[in-house]
Amino acid sequence: MDPVRNPYAPGAGQRPPELAGRDGELQAFDVVLERVSRGRPERSLVLTGLRGVGKTVLLGALRSAAVRRGWGTGKLEARPDASLRRQLSAALHLAVRELGVEGVAARERDHVLGVLRAFAERDAGTGARLRDRWQPGIDVPAVPGRADSGDIEIDLVELLRDVAGLAADTGRGVAVFLDEMQDVGPDDVSALCAACHELSQERLPLVVVGAGLPHLPSVLSASKSYSERLFRYARIDRLDRAAADLALQVPAKDEDAAWTEEALAAMYEATAGYPYFVQAYGKVAWDVAPTSPVTADDVRVAAPEADRELAVGFFGSRYERATPGEREYLRAMADVEEPATDADPVPSVPTSAVAQHLGRKPQSLSPARDALLKKGLVFSAERGRIAFTVPHFGRYLRGQA
Repeated sequence: MDPVRNPYAPGAGQRPPELAGRDGELQAFDVVLERVSRGRPERSLVLTGLRGVGKTVLLGALRSAAVRRGWGTGKLEARPDASLRRQLSAALHLAVRELGVEGVAARERDHVLGVLRAFAERDAGTGARLRDRWQPGIDVPAVPGRADSGDIEIDLVELLRDVAGLAADTGRGVAVFLDEMQDVGPDDVSALCAACHELSQERLPLVVVGAGLPHLPSVLSASKSYSERLFRYARIDRLDRAAADLALQVPAKDEDAAWTEEALAAMYEATAGYPYFVQAYGKVAWDVAPTSPVTADDVRVAAPEADRELAVGFFGSRYERATPGEREYLRAMADVEEPATDADPVPSVPTSAVAQHLGRKPQSLSPARDALLKKGLVFSAERGRIAFTVPHFGRYLRGQA
């Protein structure tokens, strides 16, 4: 069929034409926004899941919902080598601008922007060094003595309280969307939890929506024991068969095309319902299909090409980031990994089994394992066990061997 009209969109964080299977999360967030706007108690939200399940896409959809209600929003992506202070400053600056306050409230807005500038510049240095490190675009002077103590926990609580107070004066709220939340540093994540705790107690209209890998809840719990009650956790998983079918059928229908029932079944068998795989296989199947409807034979012809593209762009790019010693550890994980099942779609393996497979002592493999954890290629949801952050990564490695 015409590749120009191909509706499928495999890409990092790229919203698919049909956001299937996420209605529950979208509706729940609408309730959060309404409750917070009315001054009712509500928790911030944390989305967890493997790579390729659509966390970033869902984060964008939730942000759009907040924008439609007139909230101020800001989004940032945490990096393990960067302080939260500067990135959060840029996100909150955008959120304050989106509130669009005027008149008398503009004076309060300028005060909040001054506090925000003081917060951002606290660790930035002075003179030329300051200009090189941060260009906030805030044309009001910094407010001394507020959110600039140098203690990130104290400063963040003061800053978010002022930003939320400004939002409350407008009758709206502020939502901060934080992707790759597991990469926030220990001090910063502790400060963020403390700030969310203060805001929830005071019922101020500011919520944080974080997204990260499956071990993110344990990262938050290690930071603050009350984080288990501070956030509402939502596990973002692969699509069920009905949702996966919708993700393929609705975009095709918009282009006057269709899929046979047998083709949909073959697609689900190939993709296991993972949203990124659904888009990747769907795009290739559309291109190889001569006419509508797409058939099971078209899917079988498309599968090898889709696998090759995934091997380079989705799996291979991650594998290339690993050192030879880390790749040895990854291959050993793949060799001892149990097959995925419906009950356990993300199989984990004992670290002792990896060591035994390699004929090494577990302590000697700790550097490789820790490096893989920092690179986000594996995660540890419980002590003594390890799993891939990317679905089907073990299958890919076994195929390469």
